[in-house]
Amino acid sequence: MDFTYSIWILLLPLISFLVIGLPEFVNKKYSWSHKTAGLIGTCSLGLVAALSYYTAFQYFTADRLADGTFATFVPYNVTWLPLGHLHFDLGVLLDPISVMMLIVISTVSLMVHIYSFGYMHGEKGFQRYYAFLSLFTMSMLGLVLATNIFQMYMFWELVGVSSYLLIGFYYTLHAAVHASKKAFIVTRFADMFFLIGILIFGYYTGSYNFSFAGHVEYLNGAAAFTTADSARALAAGGMILPTALVLMFIGGAGKSAMFPLHIWLPDAMEGPTPVSALIHAATMVVAGVFQIARLFPVWIEYAPQALEVVVIVGAFTAFYAAAVACAQSDIKRVLAFSTISQIAFMMVALGVCLPGHHGAALDNHAQLGYMASMFHLFTHAMFKACLFLGAGCIIHAVHSNEMSAMGGLRKYMPITHITFLISCLAIAGIPFFSGFSSKDEIITACFEYSPLCGWWMTGVAAMTAFYMFRLYYGIFWGTENKELHAHHTPHEAPVTMTFPLVFLSIVTVGVGVVTTLGGFCDWSWASFGSIVSAAGTAYTVHFDPQVAATSTVIAILSIALATYIYKGEKQPIADKLYATFPRLHRWAYKRFYMDEVYQFVTHKILFRYVSHPVQWIDEKIINGLIDFTAWGANEAGETIRPWQSGDVRQYAVWFITGTVALTLLLLCL
Repeated sequence: MDFTYSIWILLLPLISFLVIGLPEFVNKKYSWSHKTAGLIGTCSLGLVAALSYYTAFQYFTADRLADGTFATFVPYNVTWLPLGHLHFDLGVLLDPISVMMLIVISTVSLMVHIYSFGYMHGEKGFQRYYAFLSLFTMSMLGLVLATNIFQMYMFWELVGVSSYLLIGFYYTLHAAVHASKKAFIVTRFADMFFLIGILIFGYYTGSYNFSFAGHVEYLNGAAAFTTADSARALAAGGMILPTALVLMFIGGAGKSAMFPLHIWLPDAMEGPTPVSALIHAATMVVAGVFQIARLFPVWIEYAPQALEVVVIVGAFTAFYAAAVACAQSDIKRVLAFSTISQIAFMMVALGVCLPGHHGAALDNHAQLGYMASMFHLFTHAMFKACLFLGAGCIIHAVHSNEMSAMGGLRKYMPITHITFLISCLAIAGIPFFSGFSSKDEIITACFEYSPLCGWWMTGVAAMTAFYMFRLYYGIFWGTENKELHAHHTPHEAPVTMTFPLVFLSIVTVGVGVVTTLGGFCDWSWASFGSIVSAAGTAYTVHFDPQVAATSTVIAILSIALATYIYKGEKQPIADKLYATFPRLHRWAYKRFYMDEVYQFVTHKILFRYVSHPVQWIDEKIINGLIDFTAWGANEAGETIRPWQSGDVRQYAVWFITGTVALTLLLLCL
């Protein structure tokens, strides 16, 4: 099978970045016009999306191997840095999850490029913005197509740089600069653990492969991977590999904003709203989830018990973020904490995968969480991107992020209203919307793992439905800010902004209807597990009627509660709850003071008791020792300088004196 064209999926956005960015950065006199720069970036992404869809069609319609799995194709793989038997490679790897991620990244990125034509119209730095979008897209595509862990890490860091540039796009604003630095520092701190884990992994296995087994087809003369030393890996599996994998998970937790490394994501909303949709809702923040999924065979074989760490961190993060989202008034921050909570759902789903079901070595039913996690990654990308882009339309209309400036907008923005509602129903887990199918399977997997875990995540799902419809009613119903709207009447966004909303909502409904019917009717072709599963073989999703019914009823009750409290012109119940529990509301609104905790730990403890003493030692002792050495050498030079005066008579005196002294010494001996 020919996939040699797949390299262009990476090269096109790179070329777009260079074509748009170089004139902008070298000499602004030769910069493209706004329209031309936008067209170059959008057309480039259109070609990437077309190639990605063609790749997916060609890959998933190909014949499976004899064992029922999809082959792993490597169209390109070159040795970049040889180090004896171990070498670092760069290439393109196509397997079910990488091909699925191509669809996610290219689709959302293309919609953001189209949307930005309207949202960023007239903005200073328009060309720079589109150049950075292309750079980010190339970085994320390189990450998911990586043939080995080290290549993944390289593009992982490029994603971090791209995120820094896009978050700080409004670099004249202090808040944007602060947010970009915060995101960069927190994720770099986490990435330090990722790198340490990679080095441990490579040292003990002799390979940077994602898996130590599996069928790989090398195309176009691609170089073969370094073969792992299975004996060394097995010997290291007792403690070393679990340690390496947990360290790499910390890097993923930073990128995916898991507690307590989540603090950068809400502040990242200071960037343009389309950036929030692309980076911090649909693609970048799922990099940590993708990392665990990519290394899943190693986790299952060598560190199944370590997955408990993923479960605990994910379950707590899901609840924490949902609790904070219930109290936020900035609509982008509600969606930011919603993203954190939903990414945590995906993490939990991967963590609850069992090493064997009823004693079996590995079967798909035991790995239900893996399939559900990847499915939720796909569905969440679509409806969360729609929510963020819808929020951009709303902010574009009322010039504010606060819900107090909104209310009653359904009359002015019908398209945004309907698409936003569809996405809210999807994330709430209502049947026939995409979020229902993926979230229901996650909860089913959680119940298989532990009833406590199952009910915990069911409760978080209920909170999700509640805070999303609190947001929905606060924007489109509730109390209209007539005074503000009188000065500036809200209006529907232009077609360049509404088209992506319609497209993403159609995907959300279409996938939801097909997979919901498929789950109840046992349609194997409609199951996400038919293309992505833990063991690689086709897996037909069968809904658990009890879990499906329970989660649906709870979601409906949560929506009904939000409707009862927030739909009306006035919200007396909400006001009474706030008056009754002001401290709890304040804590949730302030994110349980996690930023203040970090400020205290860094400034009051680390800076005062670590950094300042280290600085004093550096300045007074180390620098003092170096200065003393220099002073001593200088003084010694000044002392012996007269010995080299050039006076021959003085030299003769010293010579005779020395000769006499030496003669007397020898005579005495």
